[in-house]
Amino acid sequence: MFTGIVQGVATLIKLIEKDDFRTHIVTMPGRLTEGLSIGASVAHNGCCLTVTEIKGNRVSFDLMQETLRLTNLGELQVGDSVNIERAARFGDEIGGHAMSGHIMCTTDVVNIMESDNNYRIWFSLPKGYEKYVFEKGYLGIDGISLTVGEIENGCFCVNLIPETLERTTIGQRSIGSRINIEIDPQTQAIVDTVERVMAQQKF
Repeated sequence: MFTGIVQGVATLIKLIEKDDFRTHIVTMPGRLTEGLSIGASVAHNGCCLTVTEIKGNRVSFDLMQETLRLTNLGELQVGDSVNIERAARFGDEIGGHAMSGHIMCTTDVVNIMESDNNYRIWFSLPKGYEKYVFEKGYLGIDGISLTVGEIENGCFCVNLIPETLERTTIGQRSIGSRINIEIDPQTQAIVDTVERVMAQQKF
């Protein structure tokens, strides 16, 4: 489980390509490699990956074809950065919201509005998942737990504080950037349950 509180940014330093398979190697901040072991789970832009090799702060992860297809990790090139969060441990503070690390869909940045005291990004509503996006609801956006600001004209926005821009890669995104989305699992469960109950009602 993850919390959506990004702990650092890792830089991709090497890609090893195979048929429908990729290994990528990143340099992780030193504090995030403490106690890290092979088999541990680390979220990259919100996508849960398994550690396969550790050499100092150089850490390797394997990505299957389905992961490369369904997330923005397949678009990464050497030199790119990703948001990193290690799996939460029992007793950790949940500062964001509970996240599984399973990316459900992607969407695109459609507008960025920046002023002296505000930074707002608009995204297109992910097709097929519109019913799970609510104003003031939670979403995992590239692994960051964020609150939906407004929804209008088939789009939704989030408002970002300077700390989020400083600690994550989201401030590097531009119009057209593809973003990983994880729907809040509690929201999904409630919406699906209500739909199922409503469908069973006899009118």
